[in-house]
Amino acid sequence: MPKIGSHVSFSDKGLLNAAEEAVSYGSSTFMIYTGAPQNTRRKPIETQFIEEGKALMDKHALNEIVVHAPYIINLGSYKEDTFELAVRFLQEEIRRTDYLGVRNIVLHPGAYTDKDAEYGIARIADGLNEVLAGVKDTNVNIALETMAGKGTEIGRSFDEIAMIMDKVEDNGRLTVCFDTCHVHDAGYDIINDLDGVLDHFDRTVGLDKLAVIHLNDSKNPRGASKDRHAPVGSGWIGFDAMNNIVRHESLQHLPMILETPWIGKEDKTQRPMYEAEIALLSGNLNGRFGGEFLDHVERIDHLFTKKDIHHRDFVLKTWELLKNDAKAKKADGREPMERLYDILFEERLLPDLSEEQLNQRLTVWLAGKEVLKQA
Repeated sequence: MPKIGSHVSFSDKGLLNAAEEAVSYGSSTFMIYTGAPQNTRRKPIETQFIEEGKALMDKHALNEIVVHAPYIINLGSYKEDTFELAVRFLQEEIRRTDYLGVRNIVLHPGAYTDKDAEYGIARIADGLNEVLAGVKDTNVNIALETMAGKGTEIGRSFDEIAMIMDKVEDNGRLTVCFDTCHVHDAGYDIINDLDGVLDHFDRTVGLDKLAVIHLNDSKNPRGASKDRHAPVGSGWIGFDAMNNIVRHESLQHLPMILETPWIGKEDKTQRPMYEAEIALLSGNLNGRFGGEFLDHVERIDHLFTKKDIHHRDFVLKTWELLKNDAKAKKADGREPMERLYDILFEERLLPDLSEEQLNQRLTVWLAGKEVLKQA
């Protein structure tokens, strides 16, 4: 059974809040930041309801979780103050991660900004050497995240990840986080040739180095180098390809984390689809939601069939329109799930359901009829 969860909030009551949120989605793992990812402000980790959180995790068999390092860490920077801050702050985050008893902290390797990729790779490796030398008393691995290739970020190819690792002395402390959106956006064909991609990764880095999977659909076609996540099934990757990843024998043992965007008409009504996505990918739709939920999905399918709307065709044609027709995008920039929701709303189908509830059912519909047959 795959371990699937989501990014959750480490808020007022720290680990306890995070565990409660993860349980509410039906997670079997989860990922946290130990503070805001955009700044260096941190509460003492000892005050973050750690024992209470671990007790709840034990109750629900949440025995392997992941920490993500803050976005502001850039070990690729040529600026000394930025580089030194990155080293010190990452060391602090590793110690906080170790206090939690978590084995892997995910790190965006860094960006070379005004230099070049060769400089960035060497600089990141130097930074990792310095970081690891200062945290020898911890049991935490740094999981380098595969990146989409946006801007000057490093890690956009398996070769760049391998080159960093080769330059790090204590590289037994380095692992990899495989992000599905990033790998797709970087040009790897995980839709049609997952085995080939994993074979390439194994030859270049080593499958034994994989420690975490980030499960994200993509708003862009393969090779776009954009890094814009989409809810499961509503992007270019699609449910079938993501389900193949979850079920792959080489990956099933790893914690798999959703970072899919929250959706809704307005900021105040936006909600994550984590509960539906986790139930879908773990094969627990009926157990999580029950027969009435699935009947609602059947009714949605009946309506869309009458309107000659096919789930994958609709998603891909909408993204193609938004990508290729600037005038159409400016006039109507609604994404696939927004358009589908609007159809259901206009038809007054299932009018008693909230926006979140209707979007949950749309998430399942986007997975296709075969999922309903197996639920």
